[in-house]
Amino acid sequence: MSQSNLDRVRLTLMGADVVSDFRSALFEEANKAGVSPNEFVLRSAAEKLADRGHRLAGVFEIGDIDEVRI
Repeated sequence: MSQSNLDRVRLTLMGADVVSDFRSALFEEANKAGVSPNEFVLRSAAEKLADRGHRLAGVFEIGDIDEVRI
């Protein structure tokens, strides 16, 4: 991986209206994992990307990809 692929960048996501039971489940599971709902969603996305064969250096910090499964 080149150094430019490892730089930290801001990720801005739009809010979304979701079904209330989805929101409740998301907040519950994030709380159980000890992370914010935002972090839970991003780590879940990283897990899915890794499962699909993407080689990732990390999510929030280089090397934290080993901690991605929550």
